[in-house]
Amino acid sequence: MPGNDRKGPGWGDGELDVIVGDYFAMLAAELAGKPYVKAEHRRRVEAGTGRSKGSVEFKLQNISAVLDELGMAWIAGYKPRHNYQDAIFAAIDRYLARDPAPLGHVPSELPATPWDLAPLFVAPPPPREPAEHAPRGLSDLVRKYDPAGRDHLNRLLGKAGEEFVLGVERRLLQEAGRPDLARKVRWVAAEDGDGAGYDILSFSPSGQERLVEVKTTNGPARTPFFLTRNEVEVSRERQDCWRLYRVHRFSQERRIYTVRPPLEDALRMGAEVWRASPA
Repeated sequence: MPGNDRKGPGWGDGELDVIVGDYFAMLAAELAGKPYVKAEHRRRVEAGTGRSKGSVEFKLQNISAVLDELGMAWIAGYKPRHNYQDAIFAAIDRYLARDPAPLGHVPSELPATPWDLAPLFVAPPPPREPAEHAPRGLSDLVRKYDPAGRDHLNRLLGKAGEEFVLGVERRLLQEAGRPDLARKVRWVAAEDGDGAGYDILSFSPSGQERLVEVKTTNGPARTPFFLTRNEVEVSRERQDCWRLYRVHRFSQERRIYTVRPPLEDALRMGAEVWRASPA
């Protein structure tokens, strides 16, 4: 619920700017694989704000919670806590207005295909009903930075996710004793363009075609995403072999959940844009 995270006055704008800036410095180091010491950063924030250790750590978890809602990576050591002070939304907005780079983060190197593929595939997230009393500031921030639209336009992130899944599909077939099929797996979106209605042509171990559409985000599993009209139509025409791979937390732990058609049975589908012409 909205409100202060401690007894006494809420954090002022100056204090929030200090902690938000320090949070993003830690996040940048984490995503780049550079070492940093959380305790040293926390003590700097304590010194710069006069806040206690507990208050600083709670606010850092608040920031993680907001980034989670924005479909962004967040610091693994600060699990999201959602009872926000309203002013945190404006502080994060101020930071991202100055430095939007975290919004479009793409790993500098393609993540290696994990040796153990079993933990990679997870169940789809349970449905989550919209919060009845979501803070207005949070709703405005999510609308402004639009996680689904942002990921859709981030072609480098999309291509990195597709290439990662390409390696995963080849490894799956190799482990199933079908190196012959692994060699036939094709990155259709890169070789032929985006018009096929899927990104990767793969196979089941029995040899049946598997048409894989990849959607990638740095955010959590529940982050919304766009599907094109063509992708939906192909999923209906080829229900037996079309599959959606939703790659999430891509810049960090990387997980995939899969969806089979009909898509309406597994996804909440809503119109986002309309094709219009004079009546």
